[in-house]
Amino acid sequence: MSFPFYKGTLQKERPPQRVELPASRRAEQHRAAGYKADPGLANAVNVALLLGQPLLLTGEPGTGKTRLADSVAWELGWDEPLVFETKSTSSARDLFYTYDTLGRFHDAQLRRDGAPASPSPAPPPAAADAHAEALKYISYNALGAAILLAKRRANVEKWLPQSFAHPGDARRSVVLIDEIDKAPRDFPNDLLNEVDTMFFRVPELGISNEKIEADNDMRPVLIITSNSEKHLPDAFLRRCVYYNIPFPIKNRLQEIVESRITEFYRQHPPQQNSPLLDDALNFFYQLRAVDGLRKKPATAELLGWLLYLTQRGATPGDRLGQHSKLVWESISALVKDTDDLKLTEPTITSAVGVKPDGPASLQS
Repeated sequence: MSFPFYKGTLQKERPPQRVELPASRRAEQHRAAGYKADPGLANAVNVALLLGQPLLLTGEPGTGKTRLADSVAWELGWDEPLVFETKSTSSARDLFYTYDTLGRFHDAQLRRDGAPASPSPAPPPAAADAHAEALKYISYNALGAAILLAKRRANVEKWLPQSFAHPGDARRSVVLIDEIDKAPRDFPNDLLNEVDTMFFRVPELGISNEKIEADNDMRPVLIITSNSEKHLPDAFLRRCVYYNIPFPIKNRLQEIVESRITEFYRQHPPQQNSPLLDDALNFFYQLRAVDGLRKKPATAELLGWLLYLTQRGATPGDRLGQHSKLVWESISALVKDTDDLKLTEPTITSAVGVKPDGPASLQS
């Protein structure tokens, strides 16, 4: 079935066959091999790696804070990053592990309900049995898993549930703590010692006096992102290397697009710039410059929009103005607010002409 896949018109009958959609190309935007770090960011990464300190990143949404972790792991030849997505309810312990207390209580209740009545209470389980039972309800999260992986399996066997895939030999990991400013105020302070020494304890396993600690040569690489919605404590900042990723200038953004979208790959350095990309970038910056926007379009949205244009037939040698209909029908990929759409309409009209009559998205 050709585009559009969905028409939104009255249809009395379902199609005789299932409609097959094209494979998504969003993965192109997230390829670790295609990440382009600016020189300042690359310097900050290397400082953090040499000092063994966490790297704290700020910057506008869509500037590549989160994707840096993929790039670092890729260039170091390590496994994919272990990711902790911070929530408003996150506690410091959640970064290391979660323990299903409610699930354990529920299972114990079921066992009691199904057991025959006994005149005397059952004896407490042996320590080894209690430990094995407790392991069933533990799940290790990003930093906890990274510290376990930093040790040989034989040295951490008693902390590992059956579901934990440990390769046997010790290995280093990149850990991403994403959007730390979403967490409660005390979250960063509660991590100070653990981040410094890379250790944690699991008292639920009955071995609260023992800690799991990564050796200095196997410490996880910690990358932390923040949208600057909250001020982070000074004591936490002192332990980090910091970098603010600026929004890319046009030449830099052109490099990002060319590294992410197949149609704009440069086969030879002397190749002439793409007229379509040049026009699209100018248009993108004009949209961002409109006064009063609630949400400026970001790099990730530009990449998605350009993917749409090229998949709908626009070629790198075209001018953006040749595809007025495509621009209007896809503007929702760039502008994400009703008021912003009203504010940007004159800019769009100036760039590609007036909006076509009728619902453009239904035209083929």
